[in-house]
Amino acid sequence: MTRVVIAPDKFKGSVTAVEAAEAIALGVRDALPDAEIETCPVADGGEGTLDVLYAAGAHAVDVRVSGPLETPVDARYAVLDGTAYIESARACGIEFVEPSPSVSLRASTWGVGELMAHALDGGAKRLVLTVGGTASTDGGAGMLMALGATVLDGSGAPIGLGGGPLHEVTEVDLSAVTARLAGVSVGVATDVTNPLLGEKGAAAVFGPQKGARAEEVAELEEALTAWSDALQVAGAPDVSDIPGAGAGGGIAGAAIAGLGATLESGFDLVVELTGIDDALERADLVITGEGSLDVQSLDGKAPAGIAKRAGARGIPLLAIAGRIQLDEAQLAGLGVVGSRALIEHAPSLAHAQEHAAELLREQAADLVRSWAETR
Repeated sequence: MTRVVIAPDKFKGSVTAVEAAEAIALGVRDALPDAEIETCPVADGGEGTLDVLYAAGAHAVDVRVSGPLETPVDARYAVLDGTAYIESARACGIEFVEPSPSVSLRASTWGVGELMAHALDGGAKRLVLTVGGTASTDGGAGMLMALGATVLDGSGAPIGLGGGPLHEVTEVDLSAVTARLAGVSVGVATDVTNPLLGEKGAAAVFGPQKGARAEEVAELEEALTAWSDALQVAGAPDVSDIPGAGAGGGIAGAAIAGLGATLESGFDLVVELTGIDDALERADLVITGEGSLDVQSLDGKAPAGIAKRAGARGIPLLAIAGRIQLDEAQLAGLGVVGSRALIEHAPSLAHAQEHAAELLREQAADLVRSWAETR
């Protein structure tokens, strides 16, 4: 009997990691009816992390909070064993806006702070914040303000929400936040290494994704510099060049400075909860995948993490992705012995996205049959 572990990430815009794992499992069953299959959907701490946590036994808490432009949105977080897992994108995700220069300056993380406050009121003793896919570049200022921080300009007036107004900040008081977080530990799940400031910082790298042109990038860089300086005056550590502080448009930096957070590998954090290491000890074959298997996948993304774990155990690895932009040498470097790109078996990208589950089943079956024939 062949024992197969299926551990994909999400296929963004098509299927969740859980749905992808289920579709691949059907394909494996088509090819190997007697196989023993374990599905272990994974995530790297970005969008889709909560879906994986629910599959691992977490329960959902629904909350209505302020969206990135203050319009209310329906959000949720996950609770498992006293820890609240808060996905920033559920409150201030890029999907809630149409990226534009104005949005890049106005989008706020206030709703993320509201989610955290709700979890604290519910008795959470640990918060884990995931920071991918946000619309904001406000350095996490909105999040801290929602938790009680006072952020003032030179005249002593509260500053507005969003990254743009931060260039006016001169005074920050974190005492209310510190009191509220007493006895609570905070982790930030990210594999991003960008600092808060500079050419690889939050404004320069992530601002354009949110609609910022060169002039808005410069404005946001100035604003985040003022924000970082004001946090230091308030007694917080200097987060300007800490690797990872720029994640989520600077949310990670605010969590470090204002909440005493530690940065953790998003992938490692998630897989600890999924039981995949135990499953791999029993596996003869591993199948992973994600929407786009490309050079970014090599740097801390979930498929690379699965590949590392499979390789350490000498287990053959198959990969299925919406598209594959790695060459044969790069795939071999991951330990991939067979792969399929859905876009190569669909008439268009739109078709591949709309019929991802069906294509995953078909290509998984074909890929596993090919692998089985070469054993």
